[in-house]
Amino acid sequence: MSSQNRIVALAAAAAVMICALVPNGTAQELKSQKPPATDHLKAYIEAFNSGDQGQTKAFFEAHFAASALKEIPVEQRLTRYQGAKSQLLSLQLEKIIAEQPFQTFGLAKAGNGVNVLLKASVEKTPPHKLLSITIELVEDPANIVVPEPKADEKELAAAVRALLEGQTKADEFSGVVLIAKDSRILFHEAYGNADREKKVPNRKDTKFNLGSINKSFTRVAIHQLARQGKLLLDDPIKKFLPDYPNAPAAEKVTIRNLLNMASGIGDFFGSRYDATPKDKIRTLQDYLPLFADLPLEFEPGKGNRYSNGGYVVLGVIIEKLSGVDYYTYVRENIFKPCGMLNTDSFARDADEPNLARGYTIEGVTEGGRVLNHSTLPGRGSSAGGGYSTAEDMLKYILALKDKKVYLPDAANGLGIAGGAPGINSAVEWDPRSGYIVIVLTNFDPPTAGQAARRIVGWLPQ
Repeated sequence: MSSQNRIVALAAAAAVMICALVPNGTAQELKSQKPPATDHLKAYIEAFNSGDQGQTKAFFEAHFAASALKEIPVEQRLTRYQGAKSQLLSLQLEKIIAEQPFQTFGLAKAGNGVNVLLKASVEKTPPHKLLSITIELVEDPANIVVPEPKADEKELAAAVRALLEGQTKADEFSGVVLIAKDSRILFHEAYGNADREKKVPNRKDTKFNLGSINKSFTRVAIHQLARQGKLLLDDPIKKFLPDYPNAPAAEKVTIRNLLNMASGIGDFFGSRYDATPKDKIRTLQDYLPLFADLPLEFEPGKGNRYSNGGYVVLGVIIEKLSGVDYYTYVRENIFKPCGMLNTDSFARDADEPNLARGYTIEGVTEGGRVLNHSTLPGRGSSAGGGYSTAEDMLKYILALKDKKVYLPDAANGLGIAGGAPGINSAVEWDPRSGYIVIVLTNFDPPTAGQAARRIVGWLPQ
């Protein structure tokens, strides 16, 4: 697999939530009226493209409901807008995908070339002002799923079960799905095999490779250290890693740049990774020679590009400040406090029980799926590659909800995902409705992402 394909795979199904998802209200028709969300959506695109902070501020003040502005004030929305603007550049509405009584979906082409799905949700009662605008990256517009909410949780469970059973029989799904409303589990089932050769079935407590979902733990760790006064988000790399191989990068790149994928530091996947015996990559220090001395791809803060390398650097900074290796830090300061006792970065050759083996069709010219073992490093990193169970991921979301661990804006929801050959996981949390959807698989992307999107669209309103 090429390094470019790896980068795409790791980013597959990752949802970029600009504002938190909200429930859409009860299903009822607004007779003789144009769906109000459509006009709000078009006004948002106009304000977004203006690049004018005053016009955008006026949009938020005029179009958003008071309840929404109370939860996320205008100034905070402006900050988010600036981040989205720097990444997407502009939005060109291609078509309206669906208009429902209280929400409208539109496909747009961003100025940076990516396709995005826009969703506008409005109040159920007049004047039907906005509750949220969300932006989700779309790899293939043909795969967009318009929500078809089920009447109740029983109907939801039946639909999910039928979907997953059918996909499993067709060899299109293998993994675990958990749906909860806050701490109440509504659905939790396992499908397919953890080991196809030995015919070992997946169980509800099977551990799956999370891919890039580990980046969320790295973010928590950085914010823990920041709250302890051990770092500032605008500190440069050089302050903590004076011997970093790229001196200009160490001077210019800040921790905030690293967190926001705006550092200009590239990926560790590439020719060097391909040429390195994978069992030799077992510590964060082993990853640095794969990318750290390379020139920056753009001026820090002036662009945005997915960067596994940047998150390795964050992990090395965590090690420097904590005095322990990254794996120990997250285990002691995140996993254990959250009760996540089945979550860790297991070595590729570890004899860890109940671990799902990954199966891929990438590069397979004929026949079925093959093991992804040869593509895996000796051990995952602060950028991804750790393992967890669906129940542990539920504990993580509930810990964020209860503020046992901290992430900025976690109260507004979370959409995280990870993917690579034989690895695909997705977690969606909407704190307003309380729904949590967790899909962990040992198949290629977009297995988990597609299932998660379908389930989110089925959630009762």
